[in-house]
Amino acid sequence: MPIASLHRSSLARPAGALAVRRGLLAALLFSALAASCGAGMDATSGPEPGSDSATLVGNPAPDFHVPALSGGHGDVSIKELRGNVVVLDFWGTYCGPCKHSFPKLQDLHASYASRGLHIVGISEDEADDKSKIATFANAYGAKFTIGWDEDKAVAHRYRPDVMPSTYVIDKKGIVRFVHVGFHDGDEVAMRKEVEALLAQ
Repeated sequence: MPIASLHRSSLARPAGALAVRRGLLAALLFSALAASCGAGMDATSGPEPGSDSATLVGNPAPDFHVPALSGGHGDVSIKELRGNVVVLDFWGTYCGPCKHSFPKLQDLHASYASRGLHIVGISEDEADDKSKIATFANAYGAKFTIGWDEDKAVAHRYRPDVMPSTYVIDKKGIVRFVHVGFHDGDEVAMRKEVEALLAQ
């Protein structure tokens, strides 16, 4: 039953049925909000077959240019980072799981930046929230490069399924791994992936 129909039909029902239907509506709205930010802390760490993210694995990472808002200067470009391992993370200040993933990404940055790892966080925030981007990065300890996808052109090329979505790119610029969402333990897999790619 459509949500609009559910709301209209509930007006004619007894109070108990109305409470049940309101609970159902609240659950539907909560699910929609959770999906807009990623599946939460227990999201799967790999792309589902047929997902937009999965189609990039084994293919060249699409290039882009976005301004660095913190942790760097000028524009951020995948092409200019060729020869390095890149962890490209799509995120937003509205995203709860991103609060957990940022410190883990910073740990990776601290461990491997000297060996050629570049972590780039691409904010998908709207213009009204631009001022929150650097504040969020600072609050969660991110010293890696933060860029802003103002017109959503980068997201259009990568098509992240949820926030956060993280792409691990090898020295030749090929997408080797994709992590959809974030949950505890993803950082262990990502660390192994980064170490293997740095050794190549």
